[in-house]
Amino acid sequence: MTETAELNTEHRHWILIGCMLAMFMAAIEVTIVATAMPTIIADLGGFSQFGWVFSIYLLTQAVSVPLYGRLADMWGRKRLLFIGVSLFLLGSILCGFAHSMAWLILFRAFQGLGAGAIMPLTSTIVADVYSPRERANVQGWLSSVWGVAAIIGPLSGAWLVQHFSWSVIFWVNVPIGAIAMLLLARFLPSREQNQATTLNLTGSCWLMICVTALLVALLQAEVLGFWLVPFLLLAVIAAWRLKQHEQRADAPLFPLEIWRSRLIVAGNIGNLIIGASMMGISAFLPTWIQGITGGTPLQAGSALAMMSIGWPLASTLSGRLMLITSYRFTAQLGALLLIAGSALLLLLRSDSSIVQAGFTAFVIGTGMGMTSTTFLVSVQNHAHYDIRGICTASIMFSRMIGSAIGTALLGAVLNLNLSLRLPQADDPMQKIMSPESRQTLSEATLHDWTGQIASSLHWVFVVSLLIALLTLWVAWIMPRQRPEVE
Repeated sequence: MTETAELNTEHRHWILIGCMLAMFMAAIEVTIVATAMPTIIADLGGFSQFGWVFSIYLLTQAVSVPLYGRLADMWGRKRLLFIGVSLFLLGSILCGFAHSMAWLILFRAFQGLGAGAIMPLTSTIVADVYSPRERANVQGWLSSVWGVAAIIGPLSGAWLVQHFSWSVIFWVNVPIGAIAMLLLARFLPSREQNQATTLNLTGSCWLMICVTALLVALLQAEVLGFWLVPFLLLAVIAAWRLKQHEQRADAPLFPLEIWRSRLIVAGNIGNLIIGASMMGISAFLPTWIQGITGGTPLQAGSALAMMSIGWPLASTLSGRLMLITSYRFTAQLGALLLIAGSALLLLLRSDSSIVQAGFTAFVIGTGMGMTSTTFLVSVQNHAHYDIRGICTASIMFSRMIGSAIGTALLGAVLNLNLSLRLPQADDPMQKIMSPESRQTLSEATLHDWTGQIASSLHWVFVVSLLIALLTLWVAWIMPRQRPEVE
């Protein structure tokens, strides 16, 4: 299919709205569930398992993202997106009926399987119906969905839990998903695919084994202990077997064109780095605000929300900047903003204001929004229609894996520092984060622990800054081209 043919699509604004609604449904799910978890735990119990409510969602989503991307290139975007949205809505309905934590975790797995289609395919569909010049601006609209979800999610989640059953937070997805499917069913044309319709089952199995073993090892590192090594070894063996199989497969999951393109490889590495760097602020800035400055969860959430506001604003700006400069300049500017924001984390002190923390999060968000949008748009403009689905999916897959790696790496840095600085303390982080436990500590102990934990977190921010520096190297690989000359 030629570029001209794929752009001959009417009602593009309705298609964009449908994709934004589908993406909003998946985006708000993360924040709204986090807000309601204390109420859910109080009702269902199973506090020791609550981490899996989030981990299983991330796991099934990450495993399925590349599979959906490849299938979308083979079977068509519309069919696969409808399958994904249906799975997500089914999981949402079932989550509301869960009567134990085990059932909730199982149904969250269904949600993750659906979300694995929603995120990459909505972005791919929008890239299909807009020209290379227009994609840069339209991706900014898609990014704005995350900013809106970051603000509406916690507020609506708290309100719904207060006035209704916690089940409602899952069921609100149903009308949103239904409207999105109706719009796309009416206005998104179905296109016949010319490629073979058989999925590479062997390669898919090796990919699932590799990603599952890797994510379980990274997300459950502290719980696994010695068993961390077998999981990592299994991930390495599965990755090696996947590589061997892909080299001789007739229909590889990741076509050779992906690995032969320096731009596509750079885009994936860039998003891997962004995902890892993002955890430096997402996971540990709230910890600083609540643990070191003694702030409330609302203050921590408000400061972190500034990152979600800066991201879509910078994403929209980068779309226009690419048109008048180049991919390389825009990516380099975003990398410098990300580095500057990461450096500002090192300036945080125990008496730092929430405004300072929020400004730091905003700068980091602008850097991430500018770099991630540039990487994504450049890859989509470079990739042919027949492989655009898997290329878009690989970008988002890389960011997910990067987030898991960043969580494990930065968490290990924090735990190592705490074990060296407070070897006799029993779970000092938990005690200093809880207002009740914090009040039981003597003034001298509180002062000592706060200082040592602050120093430990500063080392986390140092490593996060080092990770952010790598984005400047990736930005240098970007071509000096503008979208309209693609």
